[in-house]
Amino acid sequence: MEQKIDCFLPEGGSNELEMTIASLKASPLVGRIVVMQTADSGPVAGEDIECVRIDSLRSSATMRQIAAMSKASFTLIYLKSQYLSMGYLALERMVRVAEDTQAGMVYADHYQTSAAGERTEAPVIDYQQGSLRDDFDFGSVLLLRTGALRKAAARMTDDFKAAGLYDLRLKLSEQETFVHIPECLYSEVELDNRKTGEKLFDYVDPRNRDAQIEMEKACTAYLKDVGGYLEPAFRSVPLQDPDFEYEASVMIPVRNRIRTIRDAIDSALSQRTTFRYNIFVVENGPDFHSTDGTTEAIDAYDDERIIHLIPDRNDIGVGGSWNMAVHHPQCGRFIVQLDSDDVYSGPDTLQKIVEAFYDQQCAMVIGSYMLTDIDLNVLPPGKIDHREWTHDNGRNNALRINGLGAPRAFFTPVMREINLPNVNYGEDYALGLAVSRHYAIGRIYDVLYNCRRWDDNSDGNLSIEKNNRNNLYKDRIRTWELQARIKMNSKSGEES
Repeated sequence: MEQKIDCFLPEGGSNELEMTIASLKASPLVGRIVVMQTADSGPVAGEDIECVRIDSLRSSATMRQIAAMSKASFTLIYLKSQYLSMGYLALERMVRVAEDTQAGMVYADHYQTSAAGERTEAPVIDYQQGSLRDDFDFGSVLLLRTGALRKAAARMTDDFKAAGLYDLRLKLSEQETFVHIPECLYSEVELDNRKTGEKLFDYVDPRNRDAQIEMEKACTAYLKDVGGYLEPAFRSVPLQDPDFEYEASVMIPVRNRIRTIRDAIDSALSQRTTFRYNIFVVENGPDFHSTDGTTEAIDAYDDERIIHLIPDRNDIGVGGSWNMAVHHPQCGRFIVQLDSDDVYSGPDTLQKIVEAFYDQQCAMVIGSYMLTDIDLNVLPPGKIDHREWTHDNGRNNALRINGLGAPRAFFTPVMREINLPNVNYGEDYALGLAVSRHYAIGRIYDVLYNCRRWDDNSDGNLSIEKNNRNNLYKDRIRTWELQARIKMNSKSGEES
C-alpha cells in the first residue's frame, strides 16, 4: 500500500512517544514520522524516526517547516504530547474521506481516556465561515492535504510565536474546505481537567495578552482577505433625540434564582444617580414564572422603581426577556445589564455607564468586571477588562473572541431596531456584533461589576454536548455577521 501520510508530532514522555509512534506505524499508509523537539534532547529511539528542532509547536516557523518537510500526499499534525492511540483503520478512513471530498483538512471525533482507563466520547463540531475562534476545537489530530498546506504556508507573511497554527488555518480556510468526520477515530488522554466555566476566561487572562495580540493580527488579516474587515468609521448616535421618562433601566432576567435574586435587586436599588432610573425584573422559562420562590421574593419588594414582568407565554428565553423590557413603554433611554447571579461593584456603576454614553458618543457601552465566588472572594484571573476591544479594531476582533465583556449597556432606540434572538445563550453576543457593525462601542476599564461563579451557574461546568451546542450557535452568529459585513462592504464598493 502506498505510504500517503507524513506525521509530525511533539516530543512528550519517552513511553508515551514510543506508544504513539507504534500506533501510527501500525498503518501501512504512514511513511515518515518526524518528532518536533523544543530542546536538544537527542535522537528518539526507533527505526526511521526523524527529529527536528522547533521554537514552539504553534509558531509560524514551525508551520513553514512542516510544509517544507512533508513529501507525502497528506500531512498529519498531532497537537498533544500524551499517548495517541489511533482507532482500527482510522487513518485509512480519514484519507478516504479526504480524497473523496478533496478537503484541505479533515478532523474527527475521538475518545478521551483517563489514566485509570475510563473512556468517554469527545465529539467536536463542524467548521463554518464564522468559526473564527482561535480556540476552535478540532481535536488533536489534523490531516491536511500537503499541496494545500504548502500553498497556505506560502501565504504566511508574519512570524508569530503563538498564532502560527491559527494563521495557517485561516489562510487554508480561505481556499479549502474543512471536513469533520463525526466518528470516534482515535483516543487521547485529556490533560486539561478544568471545568468549562474555568476555561472560558483563558483568552482574557493577562498572562496570555501577547498571544492574543498575535491572534488578533492574524484574524484581522483574514477579514481583510475575505472582505469582512470594517474600517473605524461609525454612524452617529442621536442620544438626545428620543424623549424618555427614565434615563436608564437596569435589566435583570431571571428564572429560579432564589439564592441570588435579592442580592441583584438590592445592588440595583443602591445605585446613586443624578437621573431617574427603574429596574426591570423579567422572568422567563417554560413554567411562565420561577418555581423556587424567586417570584415571591421579587414581589416582596415595595419600591415603585421595580417593574416585575411575568410573560403570559412559556417560550420566552433570556433574549426574549430583554426584548420585552426594551419595548416596554417605561424602558429608559439606556438599558443596562445585571444578571440575576451578579451584583454591581459599587453604587456608582449606573452613573458611570450613562456618562460614558455621552462622553464617547456610542450606542453600546461595555464595562469591566471582577470574577468572584458567590461570597465575592476574587477568583483567577480576577479583573477581566477585555483589552482586546479597541476603538479602531474591536468590531473586527469581536468576530474572533467568544464574548464582549460585562456589564453591557445599550442605547434603547438602536436595540429596538435590532432585537435579541430569543435564546438563553449567546443572545447578548449576537446583539453586540450587530451593533458594532454600524456603531461605536464605548469602553469603561474600571471594575463596575462582580461576576459571581457558583455551583448553579448556567455555564459553570457544561457537558461536552452542551458546550458544543453553545459554540456551534456562536459560530453561526459569527457566520451570519461576517456574511452581512461582506455584503455591506460589497455594496459600498459598488456605490463608490
